[in-house]
Amino acid sequence: MSGLAGLLAGHPGSPGPGVYRWHAAFDADELARTVAVAGWSCAHLDGIIETREQALTELGTALGFPAHYGANLDALWDCLRELPAPTVLLWDHWGVLAYADEAFFAKLLGLLRERAERPDPVDQPQLVVLLRGDGPELDIRSLD
Repeated sequence: MSGLAGLLAGHPGSPGPGVYRWHAAFDADELARTVAVAGWSCAHLDGIIETREQALTELGTALGFPAHYGANLDALWDCLRELPAPTVLLWDHWGVLAYADEAFFAKLLGLLRERAERPDPVDQPQLVVLLRGDGPELDIRSLD
């Protein structure tokens, strides 16, 4: 987890918060333990998500959003801005949704990227999104 470990520790020269392709084979529980030691929260999306409704609902569940979460992009943005702690979101099998609904996935990815790369206000907890598994080519970096 060298690249991720550096990011979590805030080492100079390490990648910053953002959306990354992640090819590591660590299991989600091992990732959660590592992330917790660094003082971050960990959320995990796993399973076959084929529709926007499923994606928004599963994101809300994984990230522990409040009951009033409306499961739409505006509500997702609002809740992402209110994350209580720095968070790593591991999304396994993201490619299923990316292939099933390209337009929605592009919007969702853009929203996640905007929140991760440009927190507002500055004191918002950091967000790192790790996309793991097969999927279409994306204009994002990989993280070791």
